[in-house]
Amino acid sequence: MSDFTGMEDLLQDFLIEAGDLLSGVDNKLVDLERSPDDRGLLNDIFRGFHTIKGGAGFLNAAELVTLCHLTENLFDKLRNGELSITPEAMDMILAATSAVREMFGFLESGTQPPPADPGLIAGLKATLAGEPAAAAPAEGVGLPRPGEPDWELLYTAVAGRPAAAVPAAGEAPGVAEAGVPALSASAPVSPEAVIKAAVGRRATDVPGVSGPVGRRDSERQRDNSIRVDTARLDQVLNLSGEIGLTKNRLNALRSDILSGRNDSETLHALDLAVSQLDLLVSDLQNAVMKTRMQPIGRLFQKYPRIARDLARNLGKDVELVLVGEETEIDKTMIEDLSDPIIHLIRNAVDHGVEDRAGRIAAGKPEKSIVRLEARQEGDHIVILVADDGRGMDAERLRNKALAKGLITDEEASTMDERQSYNLIFLPGFSMAEQVSDVSGRGVGMDVVRTNIQKLNGAIEIRSQQGKGTTLIISLPLTLAILPVLLVRLGDQPFAVPLSMVREILPIDPSVIQDVGGKATMVVRGEVLQILPLSSLLGWPQERVPQYGVLMQAAELSFILAIDSFAGREDAVIKSLDDFRPKGVAGVTTLSNGQIVLILDMKELLGSAGDHRGVPRSALMRKAEVPALA
Repeated sequence: MSDFTGMEDLLQDFLIEAGDLLSGVDNKLVDLERSPDDRGLLNDIFRGFHTIKGGAGFLNAAELVTLCHLTENLFDKLRNGELSITPEAMDMILAATSAVREMFGFLESGTQPPPADPGLIAGLKATLAGEPAAAAPAEGVGLPRPGEPDWELLYTAVAGRPAAAVPAAGEAPGVAEAGVPALSASAPVSPEAVIKAAVGRRATDVPGVSGPVGRRDSERQRDNSIRVDTARLDQVLNLSGEIGLTKNRLNALRSDILSGRNDSETLHALDLAVSQLDLLVSDLQNAVMKTRMQPIGRLFQKYPRIARDLARNLGKDVELVLVGEETEIDKTMIEDLSDPIIHLIRNAVDHGVEDRAGRIAAGKPEKSIVRLEARQEGDHIVILVADDGRGMDAERLRNKALAKGLITDEEASTMDERQSYNLIFLPGFSMAEQVSDVSGRGVGMDVVRTNIQKLNGAIEIRSQQGKGTTLIISLPLTLAILPVLLVRLGDQPFAVPLSMVREILPIDPSVIQDVGGKATMVVRGEVLQILPLSSLLGWPQERVPQYGVLMQAAELSFILAIDSFAGREDAVIKSLDDFRPKGVAGVTTLSNGQIVLILDMKELLGSAGDHRGVPRSALMRKAEVPALA
């Protein structure tokens, strides 16, 4: 049962407002560390934290109020000049804001948060008294998360272990003591296995652990709520009213026509009404789409704190500069972008920028700048993560990939700079010599590209040695509507994402060449393989392709050979959750009512082996199609 029965609405309002306030406090604290004499900034931070404390009081969250009160007192002394802003004081304050965020996690699950880490409370009190405090506790280990066992209590109760042996949050500990079966350190171990190995009885027997201990759920439930400017809702309402009036006009004209009135004036009025309806529906569609759009600044606001903490741990001086926070993006994309951007920022701080000594030796300022920028370009959103660090060495990347067996000598010898940079996206690729808690496992960038591609986006790398690296993410403005190019095989239309289309070319048999047994064309000096759509789909080729679509999928450019075109459409995607053939992203309905498959080109290429290229001779002949009896 929830601890907040009857207060659910108040709780949700608090979590939304307090979450935004806390993110703002975190960002202002990072700014304050760079501008310690900015009293206006300190006053803003104090007011934000005071508001959080007041809301917690309404919810009777006593432990949250206690922590907020101590931290607020520290802010008050700082703004009154009774204490000075030191790196140690900032570490303690930021540890306190992290603990507050953890307490929000308990509130989200409907439970009152437990007391904060005693070490954190003691550190805050020592800082308030002007005394040196112990090191601030690491973020994320102050409180057990909702639904997660208290490992300290668990080990004390069932294995007699001291608190020092308690594993860090998220780790699956092994147990190797007298009378306790050992667990393999290399194999994944569930909390249930630890408990059974330790005491051979159910988790319900362990004091403080209620019910079987399940696997830790590392992801919060997706937030399905959305904030919409009332002006946008007013626009939707007004357009709905105008559409209603136009509908009435069309009904009246329909009655006139059915009664035999078909003079030119009536037909002209009908044409005007249909045109008006078309315009209004387009405006309504755009207005509804805008209600899904949110400023990307709500996503960006948590990254300065992440960059600051990581840089401090690595002994680097890094400033994260945010640009284009007002750029709007589809709400459904924001949460899916969070982890990829975190990976890119961590990589920029860890690998991209040099340490202080390295920057001084290179004649650079000690402070590194990492820029996170968003902007709209046409029907796409572009996100950049750029650093002013050491840049990427294409030859070193190729050598590392060769050493790991990820590419062959032949592949390495034919790679240009762009293809060499893209090696970092290969599963298992890493330039780190040692595995750390930040990097080295070779999974981060692979996950980044996979998640970006799931959003129908693409990622590109530009780098210059000694100058820095820029990663460019390109995403559709919205996932609800997909601009597509309609292509045909025979009389059957298919839709391909317009974002992948670079240009349309006629296929001239005289310029087709065989290279490595595959049909190719030279386009502006670049040799491009011709991939028949029929071959990718596994269909017989009933006629010689007449046209080619130059497409770009990740690092691969190719020409998709087709029979003809059916035009361009803005497709409203209908997903195929119950049954989805391989290579099909969904379906859409054309204006004439015909249902068309939307092709997932990345999946088709990935499942096509060696891209199913065909020799020139096969491309230029028709397949033998048996006649129907």
